[in-house]
Amino acid sequence: MTKTNRQTTAALAVLILLQGVMLSALYAGIPPHPPEATPLFGIAPFIGAATAIALAAILVDPLASREGRWLSLLAAVLGLVSFGPQKFLDAQFGLIWPAVILGQLAAFVIVANLVKALRSQDAGAVQLSPEGGAA
Repeated sequence: MTKTNRQTTAALAVLILLQGVMLSALYAGIPPHPPEATPLFGIAPFIGAATAIALAAILVDPLASREGRWLSLLAAVLGLVSFGPQKFLDAQFGLIWPAVILGQLAAFVIVANLVKALRSQDAGAVQLSPEGGAA
């Protein structure tokens, strides 16, 4: 496993753990916890889906395949729904800031490593002509 792959896997694990803690706080009723529902969806099913996608990204190798990269990107985006910049305006930000900052850092690591992986893949895709030069 490469360093970049380990970093991405660690960032996905951070999102899984943060979302698991928030879901546990919701179930236990321990503040600060997320609301039970939003106008668009219930929080528990959303967090369940987000953690499942992050775990799936880890299992299929987050950077090695197209599926892994898409799952990693989706996990980062879903993580930002819970921990994104909009949380700086949340009334409870003073209580949740460690999770918000860590969630944003994890999403940044995932996206940065995805970009790095795609760039190295594109650089490796340069085809050579029969004469040995670039086609």
